[in-house]
Amino acid sequence: MFYLKLFSALDRHKVDYLLIGGLAVSLHGVERATMDVDITVAMNPVNLNALIELAKELELKPVLPVPLESLSDIALLREWQANRHLEAFALRTPELAGVTIDVLLFPPVDFSGMMARAVRFDVAGTEIKVVSIDDLIALKRAVSRPIDLSDIEHLERVKAV
Repeated sequence: MFYLKLFSALDRHKVDYLLIGGLAVSLHGVERATMDVDITVAMNPVNLNALIELAKELELKPVLPVPLESLSDIALLREWQANRHLEAFALRTPELAGVTIDVLLFPPVDFSGMMARAVRFDVAGTEIKVVSIDDLIALKRAVSRPIDLSDIEHLERVKAV
């Protein structure tokens, strides 16, 4: 299964990442249909280069018509965020049509703090690092799309149990 292969490769390449988005909502106990993988990563050259090596191994290609190596240029990514409103660097897998891996570049919550509060799930023997419910709520509140507001409502119920 592609998803487990992806998380195994993230671990093998020692990428500092956290699962966010719909799959994280599901792992926290809320039924949520999604196929995309939303992650955020530590934005430093070593980590971004590890992510690029993982992408090459899994044959992931940028959705935008840019070289994969653009992902290692933090100044360029900041420029794209400021001038083109690029929030995530999307990668596509040849294994599953329509599935993207969206890398949230500069989250509104400090990555190191989120990493310290992260929850680890074992799925079929593969460890997945998932953002905490509180941080997931904060990330979703910052975006506030209708689906995010619905996710927040469900996550608040899970948290109250």
